[in-house]
Amino acid sequence: MYAQMVETGLKKVRTEEDMSAEEQAFQARIDAGIKIEAKDWMPEAYRKTLIRQISQHAHSEIVGQLPEGNWVTRAPTLKRKSVLLAKIQDEAGHGLYLYSAAETLGVSRDELLAALHSGKAKYSSIFNYPTLTWADMGAIGWLVDGSAIINQIPLCRCSYGPYARAMIRVCKEESFHARQGYDIMMSLAQGTPEQKAMAQDALNRWWWPSLMMFGPSDAESVNSAQSTAWRIKLFSNDELRQRMVDQTVPQAEYLGLTIPDPDLKWNEERGSYDFGEIDWSEFQNVLKGNGPCNRERLRTRVKAYEDGEWFRDGLNAHAEKKAARKAAA
Repeated sequence: MYAQMVETGLKKVRTEEDMSAEEQAFQARIDAGIKIEAKDWMPEAYRKTLIRQISQHAHSEIVGQLPEGNWVTRAPTLKRKSVLLAKIQDEAGHGLYLYSAAETLGVSRDELLAALHSGKAKYSSIFNYPTLTWADMGAIGWLVDGSAIINQIPLCRCSYGPYARAMIRVCKEESFHARQGYDIMMSLAQGTPEQKAMAQDALNRWWWPSLMMFGPSDAESVNSAQSTAWRIKLFSNDELRQRMVDQTVPQAEYLGLTIPDPDLKWNEERGSYDFGEIDWSEFQNVLKGNGPCNRERLRTRVKAYEDGEWFRDGLNAHAEKKAARKAAA
C-alpha cells in the first residue's frame, strides 16, 4: 500500500478487559461488519491511526506524481503522453479523495500538508527512487500500481466508511494504471534487443522496492495486530506480499523477462513461489530520508505548493466575496 509502518499509539492489542463499555460497543460494531462513520463515537487511538494512514496514503498519491511528471515531455508518442497525463491526473484526484476522507476525522488539510512539507509526515518509500528511462514508467505502472491494487482492494471493506468508499473509485482507476504499465513493458519486451534490455533493467531496479511497499515482515510489524482488530487492515504484510509475487512472476515470464531473484522458485507443496530475503536495511534507510530522491521529492513538492499560493489566495478571496453577497441578500 502507499502507507507503511502506521503507528497505532498502543503498546499492545486492546483486549476486552482493557476496554471501557464504549470501546466494547465500538469493537462489537466492527466485529459485526458495521461501518464506522465520521459522527460515530470512536477511540482516540483509532481516529489517530486512521489520520496517519489516510494522510500517508494521500501524501503518497501526490508525491507519486513527481517521478512520472518527469517523463511527460519525453514520452515516445503522443498517445503515450496523453495516457501518462491521464494517469497523473488520476493520482491528483486520489490525493484529493483521501485528504477529504481524512478531514472527516477532524483534521484540516492545511495541517496534513504542513506535516508533509516539514518532513514530519511520511509517504511511501517507493517514490524516493529515480526514474532513469522510459521503461521505468512501465515498471511503476506494472509493479508499483499492481502492488497498490493488491493492498487497496481490501481497504474497500475496511471499517471506516469514508475511507472504504473513497477506495472503491481509487481501485478502479489504479487498475487502469497497472494495465498502462504492463502495456509499456510488453511493447519494450517485444521491441529491439536494446528496448528489451531497458525493460529488464527497469524490472531489476523496481522489483525489490515494490516488495518493500507492503511494509516490514509480520514478525517486525508491531502495529499490524491492532489495525487488524479494528479492521483498518484486513490482511498481513506478508500475505499481501506473497500475492504480489504469485501474481507477477507469471506475467514476467510471459514478457520474457527475468525476476532479479536467484532464490525464486515454485513451491509445489504451498502452491506459491518462494522468494529471497528482502534487504530491510535499505527500506529503513529510505524511510529515514536517505533514499536516492528523498530530498529532491520533498523540495519539489514544497516549491510547487509555494508557487501555487497566489491561486489559493484567489480562490479564497472569491469564496469570501461570494459568501458576503449571499449574506447580504
